[in-house]
Amino acid sequence: MRIGDAAAAAGTTPRALRFYEQNGLLPPPLRTATGQREYGPRDVARVRIIRQLLSLGLTVADVRSCADRLDIFEGDTLPPYGDPAACKWGSGVVQRRIAALDEEIARLTRLRENLAARVAPVEAHT
Repeated sequence: MRIGDAAAAAGTTPRALRFYEQNGLLPPPLRTATGQREYGPRDVARVRIIRQLLSLGLTVADVRSCADRLDIFEGDTLPPYGDPAACKWGSGVVQRRIAALDEEIARLTRLRENLAARVAPVEAHT
């Protein structure tokens, strides 16, 4: 299928597919004799996995670091936590991302607390 059809099947845009290819998340697709990209069902499934990983907070760099292992997933959805199919394929990547998120949450919490401490509550005058 052509890029527009593959993008629609994966729930994204042709621009996103080109972006994933340029950033090493999606291998270069086969090309027709006229040079148009040609995608198959495995490519669409891979794009769906990529989108799920990105929506969970992983960065493009995180997904790129384990892009060579994305084909181990069956179908187009991530296995549930604890499922043997999950196989800790990217546990280092995931653990680093969780730690980064925890740090960001702590930073934002401190920022919120500092702001709240400096701003006196406005009381309604009656």
